[in-house]
Amino acid sequence: MARTGMRAALTDLLFNADLTVEDAVDRHFAPDYRQRTDGQWDDRAGFVAHISHLRTVVAEGFVEVHDELYDGTRYADRHTAHITKKGGSTVRMEVYAIGDLAPDGRFRRVEEVTLMLQGSDSDRAIGNAC
Repeated sequence: MARTGMRAALTDLLFNADLTVEDAVDRHFAPDYRQRTDGQWDDRAGFVAHISHLRTVVAEGFVEVHDELYDGTRYADRHTAHITKKGGSTVRMEVYAIGDLAPDGRFRRVEEVTLMLQGSDSDRAIGNAC
C-alpha cells in the first residue's frame, strides 16, 4: 500500500459518499490509530465517532495542502479544510498536523492544532465535535 496523506484521507473521510466511514478509516488509519486535536486525545473509536458526526453536518468541500513532508515514517503538513455545511454555511480551518505512519503507510498517530479562518463561534470545535 502506498503511504497516505491528509488530502486523500480527509477527502475519503468527509467528502466521498461512496465509502462508509469504516471503509475510509480502514483505508487511511492503522488499527491502533490515535489522534490529538487542540489538546484532546481520541482513540480510533472516538475518531470514528467524530467522523460519523461530521458526515451528518458536512455537505461538501475540499482540502488544500499548503505544505507536506514525509521523513521515513514521520509526517507533517499544513492544510486548509474548506467545508460547506448542510445548512449552507461555510467553514475554513487551517490545520497544522504532525504524525507517524504505520509500516503499511497508514496513519498511526496524528497531533493537530486548528486555526479557524471562517465560520461561526459554534464551528470552532468542529475538529473535536461528536
